[in-house]
Amino acid sequence: MLDTDTKRRIDTARDILVGKVPDPKSQVEQITIALIYKFMDDMDAEAEELGGKRKFFAEEFARYGWAKLMRSGLGGHETLNLYAEAIAKMPENPGIPPLFRDIFKNAYLPYRDPETLRAFLKIIDEFSYDHSEKLGDAFEYLLSVLGSQGDAGQFRTPRHIIDFMVAIVDPKKSETVLDPACGTAGFLISSWKHILQANTDAAGNSTLTPDDRGRLAQNFTGYDISPDMVRLSLVNMYLHGFADPHIAEYDTLTSQDKWNEHADVILANPPFMSPKGGIKPHNRFSVQSKRSEVLFVDYMAEHLTPSGRAGIIVPEGIIFQSQNAYKQLRKMLVEEYLVAVVSLPAGVFQPYSGVKTSVLILERALAKRASTIAFFKVENDGYGLGAQRREIGKNDLPQARVEIAEYLLRVRAGESVEDFAPTLGLVVPKEKIAANGDYNLSGERYREGVVSATAYTLVPVGRFMKQGVKTIDPRNTPDEVFELWSIPAHDAGSPDVIRGSDIGSQKKTVLPGDVLLSRIIPHIRRSCVVRESAPRRRQIASTEWIVFSSDDVVPAFLSHMLVSDPFHACFMQTITGVGGSLSRANPTAVGEIQIPLPPLDVQKEIVAEIEGYQKVIDGARAVLDNYRPHIPIHPDWPMVLTFRTSRSRYTPPLQGAFVPV
Repeated sequence: MLDTDTKRRIDTARDILVGKVPDPKSQVEQITIALIYKFMDDMDAEAEELGGKRKFFAEEFARYGWAKLMRSGLGGHETLNLYAEAIAKMPENPGIPPLFRDIFKNAYLPYRDPETLRAFLKIIDEFSYDHSEKLGDAFEYLLSVLGSQGDAGQFRTPRHIIDFMVAIVDPKKSETVLDPACGTAGFLISSWKHILQANTDAAGNSTLTPDDRGRLAQNFTGYDISPDMVRLSLVNMYLHGFADPHIAEYDTLTSQDKWNEHADVILANPPFMSPKGGIKPHNRFSVQSKRSEVLFVDYMAEHLTPSGRAGIIVPEGIIFQSQNAYKQLRKMLVEEYLVAVVSLPAGVFQPYSGVKTSVLILERALAKRASTIAFFKVENDGYGLGAQRREIGKNDLPQARVEIAEYLLRVRAGESVEDFAPTLGLVVPKEKIAANGDYNLSGERYREGVVSATAYTLVPVGRFMKQGVKTIDPRNTPDEVFELWSIPAHDAGSPDVIRGSDIGSQKKTVLPGDVLLSRIIPHIRRSCVVRESAPRRRQIASTEWIVFSSDDVVPAFLSHMLVSDPFHACFMQTITGVGGSLSRANPTAVGEIQIPLPPLDVQKEIVAEIEGYQKVIDGARAVLDNYRPHIPIHPDWPMVLTFRTSRSRYTPPLQGAFVPV
């Protein structure tokens, strides 16, 4: 468990570095290198105390020992030069294991400020661990600052969600555990801790034998396509007691080298995004697709042993998308692998992504003989769903865990589940899921009394995309006044009125009734309807809008559909472009997303109902905004003089106010 002192030290180390090393990933690398450096010296000191010899800082590398680095009297520039030289030469150190040499490979000091280094090393000097597990917990907290999206569309999985999934899948000490998109090895570490806890007696002593521990060390495997993630995983595993962690740089979807390797337990949060043009996988997958989320789920299902189990985080597209690959995948899962689906709140990955996700629980042997699938809906995971993710009192995860365990226990025992009525879900017969060939995995669809959106024909939104939208350069008519629908402007519900000379780039021409959908990150989930313009005034829009227009759809209805939860979940899977630049949705892929299309009169009724609700909301907000409580002042109440103050300025007494006490 991470203690408050360790958390404070890591936060302080980051604060010291931020002026010289602003990139969080580089901060993590610098702190990792320093912690490993100090950790090696601690292990050398412990060896000496036990009568042994130093091995990490021995012979010609003895002069780089931590005590030499921190000795009093060493000047700032001398310290800087010694430390920079030490980390650069560490890969040549014969006394450290190959893993550590890899950690220090290409390491360097990215700044030359002695005072920054002194302050940084001073805080690192406060770390002192006699067991790598504690340093491992510190390292996991350090990795949490990497929460932003990675180069392959990864998002850091929150620790409590990882632990929830591991508890459900329940890996055993004799089972092999795999994460084929391991990131920083969070699922592997959690599984290892789960097994340790499950093999502890009432007195807190481990019941694992030396042979058990030896097998356990060999049973954990991870793959990742990113060499940076592999490096961090290796460190994380090592610091949790794995002397020889099995983490490999491997492209799970395009390489066949490990295709014949299977696992008893698979746990993963695979990347949600696919590169432009899609994945180009090999031909051994059961489901033919270019979508990464489809291929990863297929891979994990097919690589379970006959009695294997899995927990997989998936985007909502897997749950209900109607393209053939998605339906084919769901059919395979329902018939051969799937035992339960857990719907998670849309804010689980905030502040990095608002994408809606679910957890698929697979159990190969059980699924083949079970006639039902259980669906659970988690509304609250113990944290607010805003960007700050502050802890709250509501948490459905413990109840969901109990109910899932009860369901699985009954099905494994061959007992009836007809009387099983979970408070967070429902149990659905497989034939009902397969009834129309769609194999939709949204539990709400099968609730009695719920009207399915597929009561209406599903059509791709590409049908409404406006073709041949012209662009103009407003700078060619600098004195002309335009109405410009910029991406943020729709928040105010109206365009900017602006001269051509003040517009810096090409714009799309739009007409009243056109529907606009932003395709750019971070301005997602934004749609608006172009309104009538002033007489003889042209309307233009940012090229980051996707433009829709059709006589077959009511513009306001389409605009609402384009920001709905189901559409947004699919939209997020069309994002291309990662890293430092802004990411964008691929309009072609967006056009493939399907929406229900009621008759025009029904569309108008839906819009009217939504607008009616909005008027109620606006009215209530206006009442609250203008509400001023009236507190009558009794003449007998004593009065005191108070003054307004702020952190930076004292307000003079003349601005005081009398209040009753």
